[in-house]
Amino acid sequence: MNSEHTPSKTLLLLAAIGLGGRGRTYLGLAAERPDLYRVVGGADFNPLRVRNVAELSNNSGFRGFASAKEILSVPKFADVMVIGTQDAQHREHAIAAMEKGYDILLEKPIATNLEDVLAVEEAARRLQRRAMVCHVLRYSPLYAKVKEIVDSGRIGSIISINAVEGVGAFHHAHSYVRGHWSSTAKSSPMIIAKSCHDLDIIHWLAGSPCVSVSSFGGLDHFTSANAPEGSPAYCHEGCPVNGVCPYDSIYYATTQKKFTYVSPELARPGAGPEDILTWVRSSPWGRCVYQCDNDAVDHQVVNMRFSNGVTAVFTMTAFARGRTLEIYGTRGGIRAGVFCENNLGGEIVILDVDKNKGEEIKIPKKEGGYDDHGGADAGLMDALHDQMSKSDPATMDTSIHASVMSHVMGFAAEESRTSEKTVNLEDFLRRSDDLRHGIATSDHV
Repeated sequence: MNSEHTPSKTLLLLAAIGLGGRGRTYLGLAAERPDLYRVVGGADFNPLRVRNVAELSNNSGFRGFASAKEILSVPKFADVMVIGTQDAQHREHAIAAMEKGYDILLEKPIATNLEDVLAVEEAARRLQRRAMVCHVLRYSPLYAKVKEIVDSGRIGSIISINAVEGVGAFHHAHSYVRGHWSSTAKSSPMIIAKSCHDLDIIHWLAGSPCVSVSSFGGLDHFTSANAPEGSPAYCHEGCPVNGVCPYDSIYYATTQKKFTYVSPELARPGAGPEDILTWVRSSPWGRCVYQCDNDAVDHQVVNMRFSNGVTAVFTMTAFARGRTLEIYGTRGGIRAGVFCENNLGGEIVILDVDKNKGEEIKIPKKEGGYDDHGGADAGLMDALHDQMSKSDPATMDTSIHASVMSHVMGFAAEESRTSEKTVNLEDFLRRSDDLRHGIATSDHV
């Protein structure tokens, strides 16, 4: 009989500040892995959210708090604090948690402006905390496989990358027209709020720091000029295109039931269709998308050049759904992506450089988390334990030190878009009073 055995891993104790969609998702997935995690506490201004997560935790000793101030005023009682609050609160809550002694799992974006991004990164470095950013796509089965193929050398050296993110009708209307990220002054530019995921993936695959960007885009569709004739301020007020408009909030409320994760009241046991309709009719999410106070762009393209010569193009559009990726190497290429709603696992096609032969790889969907992330949320929680066990925080796959570059790229792209000029990242960072650690030449990718 073999007496050898693998020792069990030490449980990682998790708590969270902010128990909305993201915080609830991560703690819920962690609770499903009792071999790795114990969910021990959480804070949110909404007591129903606290109760919901307490039930998900499978821990009778779960400690609930009404605010970040409350949870950070008691002695440290977890290993990792998940920061799932609104973007504008990330700097304050992340730094306060690290100063309290917690390592952190920080929802993206790191912060809503470059100064705050660099301040959080500097605090993690100064305090020697493990700070992991939720760039979950690195942990999706599809992108992990793409990275494996690239690193194997099968397609040779990368020459260029073309990536597209289709945000989708519901998600764009819900978040960037009607919702929390519709105003860049109150949140952050669309390229940061939504697409720092994608810039991070491009940077990761390119394997080199970005040196310059140019960008174009704007808000062209979701404006009053495109409102259907006779459309009211709210969809339920007798809009003539109800049932036809792809942004009809009543359709999403009654058929898709898309709003249950927005409001915890709608996710409670016993909540029915009428509760959802009542909520939508009185909330900002019931407004006509052509009559909102939004200024977030609905399409943007970013051109990038990296120090190793790789060039890349990224397109964000509200008018498609799913992510696609093309990589062109010296020995072949890769086409990958989520091409349709029913194939969220995605597929990868590898083509030799002469295009005469190739290989198709089906990536099965991984269950857990948001469907549109293709299993990336569950992948992140599968990896979190090992990432947080690394002795050197800088070696973490999505440490803040690696993730900063995608934010620098995004803010530089926004400057390029508004100025209509190409932006050199070294010059861009030199103009920031917060450049202290040579981020422009960082090797952490």
